[in-house]
Amino acid sequence: MPAITIYTDGSALGNPGPGGYGIVLLSGPFRKELSQGYKLTTNNRMELLAVCVALEALRFEGSDVTIYSDSKYVVDAVSKGWVFGWEKKKYANRKNPDLWKRFLRSYRRHHVRFIWVKGHAATVENNHCDKLAAAAANDSLHLIEDKGYCPANE
Repeated sequence: MPAITIYTDGSALGNPGPGGYGIVLLSGPFRKELSQGYKLTTNNRMELLAVCVALEALRFEGSDVTIYSDSKYVVDAVSKGWVFGWEKKKYANRKNPDLWKRFLRSYRRHHVRFIWVKGHAATVENNHCDKLAAAAANDSLHLIEDKGYCPANE
């Protein structure tokens, strides 16, 4: 089974505001792009949701996955182990517990490593994800509700 490379990005127009995510999945000769826009959300939710959706799109358990993200929020939470401490404390006083729980379910099905990339820099696929996310956030005809977003928690 070939290694899988995933690029993700999320953005919100205003924070909170309409938002979206963009994903590029690469495996051998295969490429898949995913995106979706939301009526009201935050940048961090979209960054994390992009990773959740990308991992959920994988067909085979136990895949070797490298995720490139420009989100320090996501990359540091996982790479530095913070999310595992949050989980033990039942996400007390943490934002986006719904997405962190969703993330961990998919994360544990694979062998995942994260690489942080500078946003809006020379990483071609990350820049493409940014365009996908922005286009989804601006597509007012196809925005859906972010059912987990709660303004009181922001």
